[in-house]
Amino acid sequence: MKPFRFCPSCAQPLVDREAGGSVRGACPDAACGFVHWGNPTPVVAAILEHEGAVLLARGKGWPEKVFALVTGFLEANETPEAGVLREVREETGLTGEVVAFVGMYTYEARNELLLVYHVRASGPITLSDELEETKRIPKEKLKPWPFGTGPAVRDWLARGGLVPERVPT
Repeated sequence: MKPFRFCPSCAQPLVDREAGGSVRGACPDAACGFVHWGNPTPVVAAILEHEGAVLLARGKGWPEKVFALVTGFLEANETPEAGVLREVREETGLTGEVVAFVGMYTYEARNELLLVYHVRASGPITLSDELEETKRIPKEKLKPWPFGTGPAVRDWLARGGLVPERVPT
């Protein structure tokens, strides 16, 4: 399913045409010129250490055994570091500190660019309306999953929960 079916500028039905090396939805009116580029959405994620374990969260409506990292959309004029700490606070009520940047990952199924951080947090957990529950997993029992933020967890665990001093470019 295409995210845009009609031009947001002039309301004409979009057509497929080549733009920037790929076929994209575009307005057929040359005077309008709208092209839906489909740029990925930036999302921040926290490998969240709390009370000596990694805290995972289960969203409302998720299957009973599905847990994931605390994540959220980066807001306008917000640094990724501030965004991940805001999401931790909003979703869990915890006060966090960024330990390190783990890495940047693409999540093609959702057209997202994941910016993953190792965050240590303290305080009592207060769940947001978006979460059903949390659970703590000792680092040695944490198993990565094959999609979304799972590759970041895999990389973080492979480095023993440590991250390189500088992110390779």
